[in-house]
Amino acid sequence: MTGNRRKGGGRKDRLAQRAAGPANPCPPGQRGGQYRPLSEPEIIAIYRTALRLLAELGMGEVPDRLRRDLLAAGAQENGRGRVLIPEALTEACIAKAAKRFVLHGRDPARSIEVGGDRVHFGTGGAAVQVLDIDSGHYRAATLRDLHDFTRLQDRLTNVSWFTRCCIATDVEDPFALDVNTVHALIRNTTKPVATAFTLASHVAPIVEMLDIAAGGTGAFSKRPFVKAHISPVISPMRFGEDAVDVVYECVAHNIPMSCITAAQSGATAPATLAGFLAQSLAETLASLVMVNVIRPGHPMVFSNWPFVIDLRTGAFSGGGGEVAVMNAASAQISNWLGLPSGIASSMTDAKAIDAQYGAEKGLTALAAGLAGGNLVYESSGMTAALLGASFEAFVLDDEMHSAIYRMLRGIEVSDETLGFDAICEAILADGHFLGAAQTHAAMERDYHYPTLADRDSPGAWAEAGSEDAWTRARRRARAILSEHDPRYLSDAQEVAIRARFPVVY
Repeated sequence: MTGNRRKGGGRKDRLAQRAAGPANPCPPGQRGGQYRPLSEPEIIAIYRTALRLLAELGMGEVPDRLRRDLLAAGAQENGRGRVLIPEALTEACIAKAAKRFVLHGRDPARSIEVGGDRVHFGTGGAAVQVLDIDSGHYRAATLRDLHDFTRLQDRLTNVSWFTRCCIATDVEDPFALDVNTVHALIRNTTKPVATAFTLASHVAPIVEMLDIAAGGTGAFSKRPFVKAHISPVISPMRFGEDAVDVVYECVAHNIPMSCITAAQSGATAPATLAGFLAQSLAETLASLVMVNVIRPGHPMVFSNWPFVIDLRTGAFSGGGGEVAVMNAASAQISNWLGLPSGIASSMTDAKAIDAQYGAEKGLTALAAGLAGGNLVYESSGMTAALLGASFEAFVLDDEMHSAIYRMLRGIEVSDETLGFDAICEAILADGHFLGAAQTHAAMERDYHYPTLADRDSPGAWAEAGSEDAWTRARRRARAILSEHDPRYLSDAQEVAIRARFPVVY
């Protein structure tokens, strides 16, 4: 009878709908910090050694402008060309440094907050080669590739921000390269983006281009949606003049920055892991002191990226256990200091999308996430120890990061999720949980379902063509590139930019 039918929208349905939660059960921004490779006494020992290095050894090759500013803030010259940074000055700069800030997207809904214990995977790198999606072989990276990578990642949920991942080797002029790199970013995504400036003189004109995208003169600096990647310290323990000049210009135009230290074990830093971490921390603190002497509280990501070389050959190694543990330790130290942390992961040494690729990416990315790195750079799309970038790798890494975010989310324990009554009901009734309301609710709330990983039986997999992950990822990347061409600049903005700047694509 009609009167006995259960009406849609009843209390049970409403409860199930509420329990289902968001469509994505593991979005970016999950909390990290569960993995702590260092004890607190060990962190303190590394930190005290870093302070001593700055106070007693100091920094070499300090540009005159920075030297004057450091000395006015309390630094000292040692008479042998080095500038000593007293512990009190370093700790004062840590105290007044920005602890949290927003990385703006041109679309405000895509902005992210940096700091605390929230984890975001993103990109980095300056690959000069691309794993061609058609031939499967490496070739020189082009400006077209950068446009394609940018619009590809625009559709990938777990790339929280996009730093140019390859260098357009077909653009030779340094200013044209910087202009075209930024144009590719703002044309193809509204996420927070990051770039590098070859020279300080390039910053102001590119800000003019960003003002066009932002809506008028001065608009970009009020809400900057491009971050600068700068390496003002060159290991071991000296400043780089050109990069320091870029820092001053970025501060003047209110551009957030990642000040990146990228020492290499056994070459530009000690081979011992503890000694490496102490020197690398000192160098990144030198960047922090510089920024906060210029402008206290200016938004800076404390980007201490420990890099490893294979001591047998001298080759850079991006995928080993040492990379994983040292970047995790770097995140732990930065978070202990209360600074927004930037580290690196997924810098696999593998050239192909193979078992080595998966193992190295998985272990380094998981360690970075569990350690609580706020911004995990290089974590999408990179291959061949950062020499290469791959379209297939982008979509595979995006799925891997969903699984890591799911691990970081953990397990919610409550009367509802324990479900004593639901267990009793299922066992005493049908003897299984397949149709239970609790199962339906948990299906969307608690589980991530991969779209690229294969979960079929061996027989079903064989009947479907025995595809490997590389093949599935290639098809997915091609589909996105064929259908997604967003062009986030209006026709009027494009005309204005092309009339004033050497845009070539």
